[in-house]
Amino acid sequence: MGTQAHAGSRHHLELVTIYEISKILSRSLDLRRSLHDVLNLLATHLHVRRAMVCLSAGDGHDLQVVAETGLSPDEAKRAQFRTGEGIIGRIFKSGMPIVVPDINNEPLYLHRTAERPQPGEIVAFLGVPLREGTNVVGVLSVDRRTEGEPASRFDTDLRFLMMIGNLIGQTIRLHRMVEHAQENLRVENRRLATELKGKYTIENVIGRSKRMQQVFAEVHQAAPGRSTVLLRGESGTGKEVIARAIHTLSNRHDGPFVKVNCAALPESLLESELFGHEKGAFTGATQERKGRFEMAHGGTLFLDEIGDISPGFQAKLLRVLQEREFERVGGNRTIRVDVRLITATNRNLEEAVTKGEFRADLYFRINVLSIFLPALRERREDIPLLVEHFVERVGEELGRDLRVSPEAMHVMANCHWPGNVRELENCVERMATMARGNVIRDSDLACQKNLCFSSVFWKPNDHRVIPIVNGNAAASAVSSATGATPGGIAPP
Repeated sequence: MGTQAHAGSRHHLELVTIYEISKILSRSLDLRRSLHDVLNLLATHLHVRRAMVCLSAGDGHDLQVVAETGLSPDEAKRAQFRTGEGIIGRIFKSGMPIVVPDINNEPLYLHRTAERPQPGEIVAFLGVPLREGTNVVGVLSVDRRTEGEPASRFDTDLRFLMMIGNLIGQTIRLHRMVEHAQENLRVENRRLATELKGKYTIENVIGRSKRMQQVFAEVHQAAPGRSTVLLRGESGTGKEVIARAIHTLSNRHDGPFVKVNCAALPESLLESELFGHEKGAFTGATQERKGRFEMAHGGTLFLDEIGDISPGFQAKLLRVLQEREFERVGGNRTIRVDVRLITATNRNLEEAVTKGEFRADLYFRINVLSIFLPALRERREDIPLLVEHFVERVGEELGRDLRVSPEAMHVMANCHWPGNVRELENCVERMATMARGNVIRDSDLACQKNLCFSSVFWKPNDHRVIPIVNGNAAASAVSSATGATPGGIAPP
């Protein structure tokens, strides 16, 4: 009865130990710490004198200690083994568990991690392989005092240790899968960062004209510093591209680039978008949310269309720009951020300040460095380069080898392009898609089919005939909006 009770108690202790070990291995992604906690648990519950986990260093030959208990730092440093060297090296090479009832009587035991037992003291060694799938990746070993125990006791201990080894092996496999996935993500992030960096460098911004070369020089001067940059220019001139180029050339290029279109959001939503909100701050705020200022910490925040924000919000933004700190909507905790600010507008801010529509103090805060982007009509020599670039890109998307006829290029080079580069890009995409062959001709242009109404918006009162297609609803709408006569002639 006593033997059965002892066996039952031991079995219960083993179950409890395995349960506790499974909890340890599942709660942390720090493999070394988890293994160290497992060995400490073994030492506490099973009276283990020393224990260690040795894993392959990666070359398939050397084994190094990654977790231990009962070893001094010097002993842990000495615990390095080659495949087949000593008991641990033999377990790793053979993939078989080994029991040494008395390490004093085993010449293969190297005594690298401990002094020899005292006279009369018997120390047993038990070691089991750790497997990642079918591959042996390490060894779990323990030393413990014995009192001449029977072989059956060692068999029981070895089976128990092999169960723990299986748990550890599975954990190692999962951790390495996570490490592999994380490394793939790091590689992909580096690839994307390199790709974006290449895409948004000044060298990849198309422009050989004198005006654009001046812009490039100003960008190179502005990029290294921390000063706020204000990009000026009409819609479609490429302000976001230049903002990204400044970020890429700055010492913050490894940080985030965060963009906000201030004109796209009402004041109430813009505050939450920029500063974030706490849970329950307003109806629908079911969880806390970081704002764009927090997201841009360590990087660059690009506020597009800053000239369109309301006077009330201008005061809130001014405080953040001055102090670089704010509170989330519905919160009272002050958050400090380190961001570089780039702003952009197509408005005449000086006129807006004069009219009281834009705060003078905010104007001076954002207008530290100004870069003016020319309209496309002011750099016509760049139009052929831009057209070829857009045609090549659309051709790749469509799987077609497209080119532009000289006649079509002549028409585009002489258009006014009130929508600037963005309008040119849309025009090229439209005519490339609709072209019947691989050569884009002037007849493929929308303006040659009375389908382009840009001239209506930029020259409504020049007494020239405005192309209006009879029966075309869009044309009629434009005619009504601009005051053009039914015959297509703008009124005097």
